[in-house]
Amino acid sequence: MTQRAGIEPDGPEQGGGGAAPAGTAIDAGAELDPVHPIRPPAPRFKPAGLTTAEVAERVARGAVNDVPVRSSRSTADIVRANVFTRFNAIIGVLWVVMFFVAPIQDSLFGFVIIANTGIGIIQEMRAKKTLDSLAVIGEAKPSVRRDGRTAEISTSEIVLDDVIELGPGDKVVVDGLVGEADGLEIDESLLTGEADPVLKKPGDPVMSGSFVVAGGGAFTATKVGREAYAAQLAEEASRFTLVHSELRSGISTILKYVTWMMIPTSIGLIISQLVVKDNNLKDAIARTVGGIVPMIPEGLVLLTSVAFAIGVIRLGRKQCLVQELPAIEGLARVDVVCLDKTGTLTEGGMDVTECRPLGGADAAYVKKVLGALGESDPRPNASLQAIIDAYPDSAEWRCTESLPFSSARKYSGASFSEGDGENNTWLLGAPDVLLPAGDPALEEINELNEQGLRVLLLGRAAHELDDPAVATGVKPTALIVLEQRLRPDAADTLRYFEDQDVKAKVISGDNAVSVGAVAGKLGLPGAENTVDARKLPTDQGAMAEVLDQNAVFGRVTPQQKRDMVAALQSRGHTVAMTGDGVNDVLALKDADIGVSMGSGSEATRAVAQIVLLNNSFSTLPSVVAEGRRVIGNITRVATLFLTKTVYSVLLAVLVVCSQVEYPFLPRHLTLLSTLTIGIPAFFLALAPNKERAKPHFVKRVMRYAIPGGVIAAVACFVTYVIARHHYTGPDALKAETSAATLALFLTSMWVLAIIARPYTWWRVGLVGAMGGAFLIVLVVPWLQDFFQLKLEGAAMPWTAVGIAAGAAVLIEFTFRWVNRKFPA
Repeated sequence: MTQRAGIEPDGPEQGGGGAAPAGTAIDAGAELDPVHPIRPPAPRFKPAGLTTAEVAERVARGAVNDVPVRSSRSTADIVRANVFTRFNAIIGVLWVVMFFVAPIQDSLFGFVIIANTGIGIIQEMRAKKTLDSLAVIGEAKPSVRRDGRTAEISTSEIVLDDVIELGPGDKVVVDGLVGEADGLEIDESLLTGEADPVLKKPGDPVMSGSFVVAGGGAFTATKVGREAYAAQLAEEASRFTLVHSELRSGISTILKYVTWMMIPTSIGLIISQLVVKDNNLKDAIARTVGGIVPMIPEGLVLLTSVAFAIGVIRLGRKQCLVQELPAIEGLARVDVVCLDKTGTLTEGGMDVTECRPLGGADAAYVKKVLGALGESDPRPNASLQAIIDAYPDSAEWRCTESLPFSSARKYSGASFSEGDGENNTWLLGAPDVLLPAGDPALEEINELNEQGLRVLLLGRAAHELDDPAVATGVKPTALIVLEQRLRPDAADTLRYFEDQDVKAKVISGDNAVSVGAVAGKLGLPGAENTVDARKLPTDQGAMAEVLDQNAVFGRVTPQQKRDMVAALQSRGHTVAMTGDGVNDVLALKDADIGVSMGSGSEATRAVAQIVLLNNSFSTLPSVVAEGRRVIGNITRVATLFLTKTVYSVLLAVLVVCSQVEYPFLPRHLTLLSTLTIGIPAFFLALAPNKERAKPHFVKRVMRYAIPGGVIAAVACFVTYVIARHHYTGPDALKAETSAATLALFLTSMWVLAIIARPYTWWRVGLVGAMGGAFLIVLVVPWLQDFFQLKLEGAAMPWTAVGIAAGAAVLIEFTFRWVNRKFPA
């Protein structure tokens, strides 16, 4: 699996790579087009790329890669999603009706909806602005040849027939045909599902969505923009989204059931009120609307959107790009985080600390070999770059063949004509891969690994590079000792995960002992127990057992990383995977949450849900904390909203069955909703919350909302019935409503007091302020008239207080019993 270096690009019709005449090479997009079974001629590969005039001509005729970059929802989508909702439509119709039959006080609920919708749009627009600016920063810029020069341009600026260069980690952004290849290996697993990289030669097709795992080359763009079907798939798959979230799907499920409950209840309420109030149609309609409106948990969806949007903005300020919104929620649920050592725990760069010749090898000759190896790879990885910095190429040797480094095989190589008639093939890579078990050199290497040092073996190969057995019979020539730079923030971040009961697993392609030493320096629990992944069982259950019991794994192949993620998920774990290299792509894609460094390869950034643009591992705790704040708080406030829905539906049912007037006008429930739910929920939704998010959102919310709502409805209705027997006269209904409102307010306030726990000064102040606001309404004359609330006498108001106190005690007892009986 090698490719000869220095391909001559000027041969006839290089699109065919010499393997076939022009016109017979595969068109990268032809296989996706069943309408045109005859493949068009392949374009001639131009090593210098297009000229400025040719680019301008293609731009003029629209042959540009105009697929939008990954971004947030459009402004129109945001407005549409916030305005055109099922419940906004219902409330809008009721609002219009109320304008004609009742005073403005009874239409307040409509103004609240407008304000809520406006807040939602503004917050999402702010989040969009943040995301779009970060997306531009994090956008990959392919290297394109034009006018004989190579420059980085935006993906959207690529035109048809552009020559695009490829190197390890680069994502193929458009469909095309290979024109140059130097050991070019491309992973097409994200398109085909096949994990093995494919060796590409001139004339071979490359598909958008695949990525380079080894080697380099260049290809001609044959399909750009929306013609590249695979590019469309990649765009749709990676587009910013608000779906596939347990929280959102849970809320949708709840709203679906609420809708079905509302329909028969509303019909019954309408009929009963028209019958009871046959002499006053307008008042009957007003009280019917007053019964329907509070059934709708309209603010719940808004608060969820606002909480997520503010989370995006907060993280954006910390240079964290959230490419898929549910990632905030997902990371809050994570209980296992898999860390790739290089680039995550250690910084990307390395330093050569020592070169130890073996078997009497000449030190000066070894340095020449290392310099030549560095020169043979146009896109060196971090290890080889350190060698290049330490040993610049000084020998004028000719590289006849090269084998780029691959994380799957763990070594690279090159063959040289050394100018004196000598031809040698050299390999540079993992000692425990290139040397047989028991080799004396391994003992020396282990001592170095235990110090956390990285060791590479330089060896003379006994076979040609294209021989499958090239790594067999390698003669050890030298050990190159590399020191890795630890990230200064890594230890604190690992400590945070330990405190938050999130298990950290270090998964690396490096030597297990070396990885364990690095993890030990950073204080990772269990770092002393290292596992060589080559000895891992292939059975998923057995692998999961080993993963649960250990924390550090070395010599892990890319496919094994993927298998390890699946094994952990099979045990019910929510897995986050961090990485920055090509070897992490498959695992990042399969993990529940993929986290990439901003300096990572283009492929890793493309598949990750979260990109740390500042390359700081220490940003992760902020993301976890933000997710926990959003999920924990939305779960809290959802209980408030759905308690109101439950008591509104049950109260309507009791009214229908009793054939009495509905006790409330819309203004009463607008006041109650604002003070016991709307204002408190907004503050509680944005408060700090460190509790790890738990599954079963619907169950967790409804186990409190149902009993809370039932008790509140019964307390309110009992108060209302007693008041109907207590008061007489023309103003009796107003006094009855006031008593029922007081009972419902006090009961709802106790639910709020429970939800606000654990108490802090501001939470106590929030609950107190809501109680104080209601008291002001009861004592200020013009507010009494505005809301039609006035407590008459002393006996009935105190009866309402007593009933509410009993309901509060029952709610407290019930919530505690539910928590013990049905833990979520």
